[in-house]
Amino acid sequence: MKKKLVILGAGESGVGAALLGQVKGWEVFVSDKGSIAANYKAELDNANIAWEENTHTLDKIFAADEIVKSPGIPEHITLIKELGVRGIPVISEIEFAGKYNTSKTICITGSNGKTTTTMLVYHLLKDAGVDVEMCGNIGVSLARLVAEERQPEWFVIELSSFQLDGMYTFKADIALLLNITPDHLDRYDHKMTNYIKSKFRIALNQGVNDYFIYCADDPNIKRELPKHIFSSNLIPFSQKEIYKKGAYSTSDEMIVKLNNDSMSVYLQELALQGRHNLYNSMAAGIVARVLNIKKKIIRESLASFKGAEHRLEKVVSVRGIDFINDSKATNVNSTWYALECMTKPVIWIAGGTDKGNDYTELHQIAKSKVKALICLGVDNSKLIKSFTNVVPVIKEANSMEEAIKKAYKLGKKDDVVLLSPACASFDLFNNYMDRGEQFKKYAAEL
Repeated sequence: MKKKLVILGAGESGVGAALLGQVKGWEVFVSDKGSIAANYKAELDNANIAWEENTHTLDKIFAADEIVKSPGIPEHITLIKELGVRGIPVISEIEFAGKYNTSKTICITGSNGKTTTTMLVYHLLKDAGVDVEMCGNIGVSLARLVAEERQPEWFVIELSSFQLDGMYTFKADIALLLNITPDHLDRYDHKMTNYIKSKFRIALNQGVNDYFIYCADDPNIKRELPKHIFSSNLIPFSQKEIYKKGAYSTSDEMIVKLNNDSMSVYLQELALQGRHNLYNSMAAGIVARVLNIKKKIIRESLASFKGAEHRLEKVVSVRGIDFINDSKATNVNSTWYALECMTKPVIWIAGGTDKGNDYTELHQIAKSKVKALICLGVDNSKLIKSFTNVVPVIKEANSMEEAIKKAYKLGKKDDVVLLSPACASFDLFNNYMDRGEQFKKYAAEL
């Protein structure tokens, strides 16, 4: 008799897990409390997988031998608690896919920079001729690739804290922890310690042949590190300290040292500029040296990389005003980095669904960089209250089109209109990508 697998949530990870479950002989049922996108319905139908939308049929869910939960579903909702009471295992798609994965894994997490670093590591490996696929939080699910039997030598996987929370036996051969700053605290009882512990799950189950690469400058990582016993090889990267093993920087070079071997890259040659991007390049450089990629290829790849969409993406210049799409900046720290990169006066578009943000961290940099703030959200009261007397001009907008028009009206030659919301997108948009696409559309229409 087939074991029963129930998938909660029919996004990319849920549908990927369903397809893998079907391939591996499970009796699969997909249940989504919301509506399911037409393309995913078609995929489930084509695979003869039963599904429901806009409801949860509890009898079918409670009959499961195992549950795969979408990363978007919080742990504290009644249904998930009831599954725990009944002793039905609830895991993430990454955990489920890991049971069937035979490829080696490079797993990347952090509050900021994980998408860029994932893409950069993939770019480096591709340039070196390594058999590699990229997946996870960045787009295609790991489960989907495993179901399709696309088993390369290496997977480069971006992992969010929500994906890590449902991970128990899965192991990263190479784990990267870029940084930990306040984000999604509404999902962690508004306790930073819970969020930090979630991020450190990236190193779970690692052994003596594995690598844990981490930012030694991050205060939360530094505090948490001594609380863990690691079997893996620890490799730090830093812009403040010099290490015999790891990566560090001088005034004009990035240096990677590993196994008594050293390589350097001039900072001005890096495609990714800015202090935060240097950390991303350091982390990727360490991975490349762990895999013995030739230094010449690493230098060339770090110079030729094109950044992630919706992350400090220059869209258009209209009458000398630059429009930059940083829609992926969904937390305060990401926005701080974006503002730090700006060298021209900024008209800043921010706002959305607040995640318990403390905007005071942005006050100093906003004072020096921002000439006007446009609050784009259903409820802008917290943002307005925080930046009154910090930013000289504050306006409100209820749509991206309105925000773009107001920003353009406020701008003049050699200004920048920066969309860097510091908030989630779900009040006015489907997701950060929808928000970014609308920004690009209305900016281009100018």
